[in-house]
Parts: sequence; structure tokens; C-alpha cells
Amino acid sequence: MRIHTNSLALSLSLALTLIAGAAAAGPTAKLPERLPPLAADKALPVPQIAQKTLANGLQVWVVPRQGLPRVDFALTVRNAGYASDATDAPGFSALYSGLLVEGTAKRDAKAIAEAAQSYGGVIGAMPYNDGLTLSGYALPSQAASMMQLLSEVAEGASFPDDEVKLAKANALQGLKAQQSQPSFKATRALLATTYGDHPYARTQPTEAAINAVTAETMRAEHARRFRPDRALLVVTGRISAEEGFKSAEAAFGDWKASGEPIADVAPARSSAPAQRVFVQRDGSVQSALRLGRPAIAATDADYIPAQLAGIVLGGGFSSRLMQKLREEKGYTYGARGGLSAFRAGGAVQASADVRNEVTGAAIGEFIYELGRLSDYPVPAQELEDTKRYVAGGYLINNQLQASVASSLASNWLYGLPPEFLGEYVPKVRAVSAEQVQAMAKKYYAVKDQSIIVVGDYKAVQSQLKEYGEFKQEK
Repeated sequence: MRIHTNSLALSLSLALTLIAGAAAAGPTAKLPERLPPLAADKALPVPQIAQKTLANGLQVWVVPRQGLPRVDFALTVRNAGYASDATDAPGFSALYSGLLVEGTAKRDAKAIAEAAQSYGGVIGAMPYNDGLTLSGYALPSQAASMMQLLSEVAEGASFPDDEVKLAKANALQGLKAQQSQPSFKATRALLATTYGDHPYARTQPTEAAINAVTAETMRAEHARRFRPDRALLVVTGRISAEEGFKSAEAAFGDWKASGEPIADVAPARSSAPAQRVFVQRDGSVQSALRLGRPAIAATDADYIPAQLAGIVLGGGFSSRLMQKLREEKGYTYGARGGLSAFRAGGAVQASADVRNEVTGAAIGEFIYELGRLSDYPVPAQELEDTKRYVAGGYLINNQLQASVASSLASNWLYGLPPEFLGEYVPKVRAVSAEQVQAMAKKYYAVKDQSIIVVGDYKAVQSQLKEYGEFKQEK
């Protein structure tokens, strides 16, 4: 049966909005009688994944799918992202990924873009903590040509001097704009308190790091990072396994690694002393609030129940933080919270930007909701609504062909097996209220959360006293 994702998304959004409105109105509110009941969950079939490893170590997964007349590609390389940036070059991967498709020995940036368009698609790159993904899509008739273009970029990105110079100038201007934003400063402080000197803390660029970049360093890093024995190519769409393997062999079979591979990043810490940090921003009329602590990797047995606990807390519009701080108190436009998990570690985080006069009160509400999650089981209906929200969004998202390729590549990057794609929803459905409460006690306890405030200290100083002594930073 063909599933129309736009209709499903609209129906799910409408249902969730009505549920949220009923919850906000109070325990006596009822849903409209004419609203049809939600259907039973549908399992996400585990796709048939044909797998092959080329002689050079490149893993190739082909997922034939009927649907859109196109083929999607995700070439993911482990240890090619932010965690591999040098200590004195934080954020290097953002520049690096942006320049990957700006030139090869055969084509300049314009020619690469025009080639991708002539195949009926696009090509681009995105960095992550644990790696980098070079992706693209094309019409089925042009799948082999797009595979060749991906190979050309992966093996021979040239980082032209003029493109590097332009990218650096743009990055410096972008950094100036970012540094004026309280969210940038808040993220920097939270990463430091969460990860310490671990590479996961080094995702934000500095002026010195950007200025130090040269075309030569880009080429050297590309040769060091991009190697077939640390890569996975996922191919999904209107293509057979035989065709996919044949095209992959033709495009990537001659790709050779050079030098020693980059070592896997060491495990990040799973706990850290809770800190209180205030970052001064003169004249600010708002306070950027961030709470957080180190947590777990995506492969940890606690990952799914701990993630679900975070979604109850702050993972959507109907979450407790959003309902309390925005809908009930009117302190902020949005409050979020939850678990982020990577290959070597993760973090629990919560955030909101609030008016100066309610800074202390907002921190109090964060603390209250964290405590409530730990002290009391989640009511059955709230847990069921959250599970349906998570499962529905996941199922809708993975009806999209590109999302299947992206999900498989991301799971592989984080150390999860291909079967996890189909196991996720059943595992979410199996989480109990007791497990959610246990995860809250383990990872969301108030005593373990660092608190970051970015704002004007004089304007909010008196409101912070009950939450401890804040170390002041600029």
C-alpha cells in the first residue's frame, strides 16, 4: 500500500495538537467525539539490505525500493568529522565539508553542481561528531553517473585556493554574527562543562582556527580522513543489488587509502561535577538558559528508554518543559530538553531563552520538571501519547527514501547494526513507566546538571542566589 506522507504528517500533527490542547485545558477536557481513534501502530519493515565489502574495505549496502524514480546515495566516512579536528582547529570540519564539492582535478564547483543537476539531483556534504557524509541523488538512468561523481569528489577533492579563500572570508563573517548571539555562547559553555577537553567539545570554530586554514591543510586532511576502509556507501531506490554493486565497484574499486588511519575517538566521560557558569552579555534583555550533563553512547543498553524519558521532558510541543514554560508560564517561545547520543558518548541537555525578570523562576521550573520526572512515574496516557508521537514521526520520516539511506548511514556511524532501523519502534513501544523513571533518576537528576546562564549579570544576579555560586566568564 502506498503511504502518502504529507497526509500522514498532517493527520499526526492535527491529532497531537488536539491532544496538547486538551492536556493544557485541564484534566476534565475531552477530545471531540467525532475525532476518529488512532489506528494501531504499523511496524517498519526491515528493508532487504544487500551487503558487500569491496577489496579496498569499502562497505556497500544496497536497498532496492519501489517508489520515487530516483536513487539516493550516502557515503559516510568514520573519523572524518568534528571529533577528528585538531585541538587548535575546532570547527575545522564545517569548513572542510563545505569545500568538499567545490572542485576536483576534473571540474570546478560550477561544473560539479551542473553535473549533479544534469543527473536529476544534487550533491553535498555534512559533518557530524563521529564522521562525515557525502550524499546525493539522481534519476535511476543516471545512478551510475552520480556514483562516478561521488567517487570523483571522495577520491580527488582539490580544494582550490580561491574557493578556500572565499570560504574562510564567509566563515569569519559568519563567526562574528554567531558570537553576537547568546545561544552560541551558551552552547560553548555547555559543551565545555559537559565534555571537558574531549573532542566532542570542539565543534565551534574560532577566529584563529579559521585564519590558520590553507588549501594545503585541506588537501592533507582530506587524504588523511577519506579512506575506503573507514567508509560505508548506502544506495537506496530504483536499483537492483546487482546494479548497485557493479556501479560501486566501477566507481570506487580503485580507491586506495594512504597512511595510517585516524584512531577512533576515546570514550567521552559519562559523568562530571555539576557547575554553575554565568557568561556576561552586556545589556542583554534575555537570559539564555542551558542545563546539562554527560550521558551515554548510542550503543548503550539504556539508550532508548533514556531517550524516551528526554522526549517526555522536552522533546516536542506537548512535552512537559514546553507546556510549563511556554504555555502555562509564558516565560519563553520554546523550551527543549532530551538526550543526544553519539558513538563515544552523549549528553542530556535542556534549554530556553527567557526574559530577564523571570530568569530565576525559569530555572526553578526546569529543576521542578527534572525532579518530577525522577520522583513520579509518567502517567499511562502521557507515556502512550509520547510513544505514539515518537513512533509516528519515525515511521513517517522513514517512508522517505533519502531518510532510509541517512538513517542507515547514521546508525552505522554510531555503531548500531542495520537491523536497528526496524527494531527502533518496537523497542520504544516496550519501554515502561518504571524504566522511564529509572532513566530519569540515572541521567536527569537535578544534582548532576550543570546550569549555564548567558545574560546581563547585574539584571539577574539577585535571582540566582538560591541556585548556587556562579563562576563568571566573558
